[in-house]
Amino acid sequence: MQEQKKDNLRWWILLTVIVGTFLGRLDQTIVNLALPKIINDFGVSVSAAGWIATAYILANAVFVPIWGKLGDTIGRKKVYILGFAIFILGSVLAGLAWNLSSMIVFRVIQAIAGSADYPTAMAIIAVTFKEGKERAQALGIWSSSFAAAAVFGPLLGGPLIDVFGWRSVFLINLPIGILGVFMAMRFINESRSEVKTVHFDWWGALTLGGSLSSLVLVLDKGVEWGWLSFNSILCYALVFISLYIFVKIEQKVKEPIIDLKFFKIPAFVNALVNNFIVFLGMMGSLFLLPIFAQTFLGYNATETGYLFIPMAAALMLASPLGGSLTGKVESRYVIFASTLIASLGIFLFSFIDPKSTALDLMFPLAVMAFGLGFGMAQRTNIVASVVDPHEIGIASSILALVRNIAGAFGIAIFGTILNTAIENNILKINSLSVLRDHTPYVVQEFITLVTLKAQVDAYAYVFLIAAAIVLVGALLTLFMKIKNERTDVVVHVE
Repeated sequence: MQEQKKDNLRWWILLTVIVGTFLGRLDQTIVNLALPKIINDFGVSVSAAGWIATAYILANAVFVPIWGKLGDTIGRKKVYILGFAIFILGSVLAGLAWNLSSMIVFRVIQAIAGSADYPTAMAIIAVTFKEGKERAQALGIWSSSFAAAAVFGPLLGGPLIDVFGWRSVFLINLPIGILGVFMAMRFINESRSEVKTVHFDWWGALTLGGSLSSLVLVLDKGVEWGWLSFNSILCYALVFISLYIFVKIEQKVKEPIIDLKFFKIPAFVNALVNNFIVFLGMMGSLFLLPIFAQTFLGYNATETGYLFIPMAAALMLASPLGGSLTGKVESRYVIFASTLIASLGIFLFSFIDPKSTALDLMFPLAVMAFGLGFGMAQRTNIVASVVDPHEIGIASSILALVRNIAGAFGIAIFGTILNTAIENNILKINSLSVLRDHTPYVVQEFITLVTLKAQVDAYAYVFLIAAAIVLVGALLTLFMKIKNERTDVVVHVE
């Protein structure tokens, strides 16, 4: 009876962290829908309002490793609840914001608090589910909440904004957040590193934060500024200078915020590389797809959100299914198959055009999501398995950091490729076309058709490149060597 009660508690703990993860990711997706209304109410430009998202991304990236280290040090339950509580406060303040400046400040508060979720949640799951196979299944189920949030964001956000106004997308976090805090206090057990931290690595945190914020800033604003503009070059310099100082600090400090020995573990590095490639391709694709649907297919925001329902279903199905293969099939083969399927899904997007139906978009999304989810638990479990238990929080924060940076890279790279391809296609199509009637109507129609053809072909080109990148990531996994090294770990990559 006692054993059954303990077993039930573990799944309540998993449900608790799923609520927190879902709420944090839901907020990221739902706020984008509210931006047009916020721009209108505050009377600001689109570029100025862009800082609402940029500030959130910057603060989130900078504080992920700090929360991971603090969770390992002072207790993961404490950090999880603290982050949740501050996130609720930031949400309420954002819902009461009176101008753009106040909104940006309150979004930063939200981002700082929200960045505590991923590293502490993953560490809580890892210490709660100690057996390798069960841990992988739990991580797989937890990972599916990311997709659920991506889908429910547009589905819930549209009606909320239309009926109650844009402030409701922030204030809705209050009742859900209170429920999440109550569940965390009720079910989660406290855990922390057995190695006590005496001196927190503040200088390491500051230099890492400086490097990350400069990197994310230039990735977010590079297209607008120009990749070789003064602002971009200044950011590049700050990235490398701050990173150099950070590495020097971490090599000498006794209790580093990121232990560089992690990067001497081939399994850890390989898992990070695969995650980076997969999320780069996925985020770059998902960023472009809603734009295509609304620009060329005439969908509104809510209708676009419906397209992602099969994606969520595929991810929620594939994540636990892939986790159940832990110990039965070598991790490299599961990760290879999952990455290959994800590449296939992205490749299918290259066939979409203005005549595409909703099914033409839903099916590739489901294929890509199934591939992503099928190997997600395996990738995450590798990272949790190859580090010491007292360092799981900071190791998972590095994984979260890599995924965030990969997403930023994907959006920046594919956005740039798209713009360049459109320009090149216009010139190419123009050179191969002959216009026999030069009346204003015909000329205008000609320009419209050339631009449309150039844009559609550019989207297809970008999706082909994204598929090729993810395919390379799949092939690289075949060169991983697998062997069992610890009794508490099923497999890990060397």
